[in-house]
Amino acid sequence: MSRETLEWLSNNTLIGFTDKRGQAWHHRAGDGNTYPDAIPVEDVYKRLFRWEAEERPLYVGGPGAYPKNWAEEIPGRKAIVRSDTGAVLGIFKDGYQPHQYGEWLVDNVATILDDTLQIGSAGLLKGGAVAWVSVEVPENIVTPEGVEFRPSLMARHSFNGSIATTYGRHVTNVVCDNTMTIAAGEHGGQLYKVKSTRKSLERIPEVRDALGIVYSTAEAFVAEVSRLSAVKVDDVMWERIVSELVPVPDGPEEQERATRNTEKKRDALMRLWRHDERVAPWAGSAFGAWQAFNTYGQHEGQVRGMSRQERNMLNAVNGTIETANADTVRAILEVAA
Repeated sequence: MSRETLEWLSNNTLIGFTDKRGQAWHHRAGDGNTYPDAIPVEDVYKRLFRWEAEERPLYVGGPGAYPKNWAEEIPGRKAIVRSDTGAVLGIFKDGYQPHQYGEWLVDNVATILDDTLQIGSAGLLKGGAVAWVSVEVPENIVTPEGVEFRPSLMARHSFNGSIATTYGRHVTNVVCDNTMTIAAGEHGGQLYKVKSTRKSLERIPEVRDALGIVYSTAEAFVAEVSRLSAVKVDDVMWERIVSELVPVPDGPEEQERATRNTEKKRDALMRLWRHDERVAPWAGSAFGAWQAFNTYGQHEGQVRGMSRQERNMLNAVNGTIETANADTVRAILEVAA
């Protein structure tokens, strides 16, 4: 079962520019976590980052310890906990230096905020162990091919060791609410990572310089859509792409279930390609093929151990979508060639 209930996500996820993108999937009247325009910086602090990550020593002891109630501190290790609840977020070696969310995800990002660049979303996952802040332009952009999108820069970090402090550019495809990246070719995505060490604070000026990449995101995505739209993919080629990217497994009877799942995924991709409004307008091109796989992965693919919404948010924050986008586009172009 998902750790993040709809109630928890409504209290710990802020979604801005809903007049442009639509309401959040977890929106409920009265929650007050959605904004028709930009999210005020002070709300991100007040609602999400009002606590800090604190370092605590680790001890070992327990029943049978002598003398009674005795515990020994573990050298070279420490726990990172929430200052407000005391919840343990992660355990690290002494060299680990926590990057406070307020400083690394808000203060650094705030240096590039102006009338044309504002906070579009922010949130906490895994009980606060993972966080992100996304900076966006106020208005949607439409490519010559009719793809409506919102370019953004996502700053993310974790206190459980799963994500380094990372700044990278993303795109939200408005028609299907998909997260996408500039996935291939010379317009490949840009990431800037900072390890959580004692010397990392010296690199803040470099981070602020790197944040300028958000301004090139729209231009790069328009070029990517144009490049992929120019690659023609007819129905025969599309069937080859699906066969290559979703192979039917060979093997004994115990693989029968895997074969059924594969066939189900192929059928879903075919339906998206031919009939779904999120994909069909661009069918006949490599961009349409990418859109079909991206839409399937975020809206129809099998999800285990968590809700689809949480899975999609985690994949966007931890870089899984970036890797999947790049691999999918590369495979599509190889088959189309």
